[in-house]
Amino acid sequence: MPTLSTVTEPRPPVAGAPASASELDVRPARLVDDAMVEAFVAAHPRGTTFHRPAWRRAVERSFGHASADLAAWRGEELVGVLPLMRCRGLTGTTHLVSAPYAVYGGPLAHADEVRAALVERALDEARGLGVGRLELRTRERLEHAGLVPSDLYVTFRKPLPASWDEVLKGMKKDERRLVRRAADTHGLELCEGPWFVSDLARLFLESKQRLGSPGLPVEWFEHLLRELGDGAVVHGVRRGSELLAVSLSFVDHGELRMYYIGTTEDANRAYATTSFLIAELQRWGLERGLTGFDLGRSRRDAGAVTFKRNQGFEAEPLHYAYGLVRSKALPSLTPSNPRTRFLREAWSRLPGWMASRLSARLAKHLF
Repeated sequence: MPTLSTVTEPRPPVAGAPASASELDVRPARLVDDAMVEAFVAAHPRGTTFHRPAWRRAVERSFGHASADLAAWRGEELVGVLPLMRCRGLTGTTHLVSAPYAVYGGPLAHADEVRAALVERALDEARGLGVGRLELRTRERLEHAGLVPSDLYVTFRKPLPASWDEVLKGMKKDERRLVRRAADTHGLELCEGPWFVSDLARLFLESKQRLGSPGLPVEWFEHLLRELGDGAVVHGVRRGSELLAVSLSFVDHGELRMYYIGTTEDANRAYATTSFLIAELQRWGLERGLTGFDLGRSRRDAGAVTFKRNQGFEAEPLHYAYGLVRSKALPSLTPSNPRTRFLREAWSRLPGWMASRLSARLAKHLF
């Protein structure tokens, strides 16, 4: 099997000569090809919401990042895609990212040589533009001499069992007890509707501030709902008239991907709301014939890893890869970096109105 480092991009066709049906042509994607790209992503077993042109459009409209998508063709057949966007970081340096605000991305193709050609072209684009780095957020390993791997993140995915009882049995005993108590004793209930989107933005901002991080503007969540259609769903958790939590999940290739969540300050301490929500979303997926559940990315060293294992999930490595052009090191603006501790502590003490205004400005650069 060829490796990425052994594949070279084919020669361009001679002017005036017809392109060979077997000749691989990697070029910038065009807006008129969006429908074909959507169909390709939908048909590919590793395609995700983040590979879709709909995701790119939501990013463009919310944050203004410019598309640099690549597409691979054999004659008139689309055989590979690589979603890319030019994103300007906090220091003013531009990076090429696949895909911004996403946990998965990278080249999507059925053949190794096509995937390799997409990576080669992306590295060429990164060098030509003089960006800081090329960032590929992939689930699969990419072997290439021009890429630096990172094992900072893991993800948590599993097949949905056949029944609700099996969902509960898959959880640790203490978590199972908390979920049952949340419903039977505290009266928590799951509700659904796009009208919770403003509550999501508010609770997400509050949750992130408690962790010392900025939130995201409500426009981002609104654009995702508008662009993804039935592929995005908003759920809330209520206790009587009190809204304790709101989540935004994606329906993708038969899998429900729980992606964003915001909670009130005492939602988990008093009612185990997040555990309840995770369990109920699995029930929701089962009732709709979905076959998998994705609990999302965490840093390998984060406390969330233990929490997610208690819900019945096991860590799966993510194989992120970086092409360093002007940047000298991998990105390090993460909560696991001790140098950010002062910033996180200061952010958590800001008045809510100030955190909201600053988050709206910073979100464009924290992709």
